[in-house]
Amino acid sequence: MKMHGLGNDFVVLDARAPKGEDSGPPPFTVTPALAKAVGHRHFGVGFDQLAVISNGTGDAHLTFYNADGSVSAACGNATRCIARFLMEESGSSTLHLTTDRGDLAAQDMGDGLTAVNMGQPQLDWDEIPLAHRMDTLALPIDGGPTATGMGNPHCTFFVDDIGAVDLEQFGPTIEHHPLYPERTNVQIAQIIDTDHIRMRVWERGVGITLASGSSSCATAVAAARKGLTGRKVRVDLDGGTLYIDWRDDGVWMTGPSAHVFSGTLTRDFLDGLA
Repeated sequence: MKMHGLGNDFVVLDARAPKGEDSGPPPFTVTPALAKAVGHRHFGVGFDQLAVISNGTGDAHLTFYNADGSVSAACGNATRCIARFLMEESGSSTLHLTTDRGDLAAQDMGDGLTAVNMGQPQLDWDEIPLAHRMDTLALPIDGGPTATGMGNPHCTFFVDDIGAVDLEQFGPTIEHHPLYPERTNVQIAQIIDTDHIRMRVWERGVGITLASGSSSCATAVAAARKGLTGRKVRVDLDGGTLYIDWRDDGVWMTGPSAHVFSGTLTRDFLDGLA
């Protein structure tokens, strides 16, 4: 399936066992080479992330890959898209999903909106992770960015004008900064009001994307920690708007999603990867 959340687009592979059958082994194996090939926008399908739905202890288990074939423990917009698909399939308005990030709750909010609890943010240097002990609120990098973990690492810069930053040049430099041993997602954020943020994002292993759910959560958490906003904010991205609410039980993200089409990868394509 091809899906997107605010233009942050995904290929979703359904690897669940057919209903009534033993879960058993998955019907196919996703390798980094397969993920990278499907992710190519000219020779494959094209995506920002690939997500695999499999059987799990909850309603489903989700695994995520970046466009370069690397694995990511979290992907907020993809989780929201898949949650909408699974709720429409089951008729349920709530879901319990599992990921490498942990257990995530999802809820139908009506009017085409889906909310997902992305869990508690990781604020300690070793959880994010960073290379060594340091203050995660203000990293020793020009601009004093804030580090946050949402199951994947983030580096958020607060600036007066996001339009003045060349993200295409700036993003890869920070993604590969030595303070982040697993690389990092990079956000450039501008505070519009105490409940309103404008943000652009460079995703590790992908590049500039129109939106990012985990990046929006990380930016909202960073802004609240710095006293720039409250814990409930609107985040405007290049592709649209997400609503983030950092509650006692985790960071809730709400927004729209779209299921664009369903299809089948051809045997010729798959054989070409062998």
